[in-house]
Amino acid sequence: MVVVSKIFQVILALSVLVTIHEFGHFLFAKLFGVRVDKFFLFFDVNGVKLFSSKSAWFTRIFPKAADAETEYGIGWLPLGGYCKISGMVDESFDVEGLKEDPKPWEFRTKKAWQRLLVMAGGVLFNFFLAIVAYTSILSIWGESYIANEGNSIYVNELSYDMGFRNGDRILDMDGYVPENFGMLQADLVRRSVSCVRVLRGSDTVSLYMDYARVGEILNSPGMFQLAVPFVIESIGEGSPNIGMDLRKGDRIFAIDSIEVSFVQDARPLLDARAGSEITASVLRGSDTLSRRMSVDDHGLIGVVMMTPGMRSKNYGFLAAIPQGCYRTWDSIAGYVRDLRLVAKPSTGAYKSVGSFISIGQVFPSYWDWYQFLELLAMLSIMLGVMNLLPIPGLDGGHILFTICEMVTGHKPSEKFLIGAQMVGMVLLLMLMALAFGNDIVRLIR
Repeated sequence: MVVVSKIFQVILALSVLVTIHEFGHFLFAKLFGVRVDKFFLFFDVNGVKLFSSKSAWFTRIFPKAADAETEYGIGWLPLGGYCKISGMVDESFDVEGLKEDPKPWEFRTKKAWQRLLVMAGGVLFNFFLAIVAYTSILSIWGESYIANEGNSIYVNELSYDMGFRNGDRILDMDGYVPENFGMLQADLVRRSVSCVRVLRGSDTVSLYMDYARVGEILNSPGMFQLAVPFVIESIGEGSPNIGMDLRKGDRIFAIDSIEVSFVQDARPLLDARAGSEITASVLRGSDTLSRRMSVDDHGLIGVVMMTPGMRSKNYGFLAAIPQGCYRTWDSIAGYVRDLRLVAKPSTGAYKSVGSFISIGQVFPSYWDWYQFLELLAMLSIMLGVMNLLPIPGLDGGHILFTICEMVTGHKPSEKFLIGAQMVGMVLLLMLMALAFGNDIVRLIR
């Protein structure tokens, strides 16, 4: 059922993304009087269609559909979709119509700025979908995150080797002051940070980053965990220590005389004493207490820790709109930085490129509206930014050629556009092979 749930969510998300993207092209084409021959979700390779508005059974029910200029349908290959615009060189390589004299309803006869908007329509609608999704999230659930300010890091082997220490508080990265603790590792990479200032005890320490280690950072999850002080919030239900004189705000600073500054320090000690008892040294105000506590068979003492530095913001619908726009713009900027890293082989970031398999893995095993909208916004932004790449075959390639035409006053020949489209398709196939190859390697490992 888990696999079925993930597959359903992936297909639904991709269907929404593709439909919205192609509708952007469709809307601007119709706005400028360009004929759209086909509007398809998924690809009808070899003419095989799961549904067509031109099919015999459909036209019997809706006779006017037979005379409509646009065929709407669903193909059998779920790798995207397309909007076939009359008089345009696209991935279908249908050039028969281009041999005839240009018609007034064709794409090629329209002004350059109109063709530019038709090509940019898909990307614009993807970004608009992200704004709608983020606005919905913020207006319904608000925003919650762990603040970087006032919180400390707990390091792994890589971050320790780079100079970070447990308990450090990150002040800034090349002058940029991070707000969201959960984005520290991403900020370190995306901003190509050279110097990180941390507060270590009462001292400010500058740590200089080695850019050659970007690949290690990308492949080392949990570089900055939240260092959680061992401060008690409450005694959990079913705890083996119910009735023990423990209060909210008590801080456990030692277990069997071994100092524990954070919850993470206590984990191996408790695991080693599973099913037995420990002596906990507790700080309550200015008093030091000793408590004999039980550890269950899972290495737990049944207390709930205080979560430090949690920030929550609630928004009304109108207030959520500008915040949704900002969040979309921030996500676009972050993804552009990610692509810059992928383009540099020395970073090893290309190894993180994934296909539908990777997309499926990020979806939860159950239905959750919040996570679905969050992932839908993220994937919509990824699709929009990817389509802006100046590669023939993508919207960005068409946009680039149109801008060059507007600047130089010379329109590229149809022969050139067909050749460029072929080159672009080869590049896209190579990118798809890389993505699937990475996923297969990860599955094998």
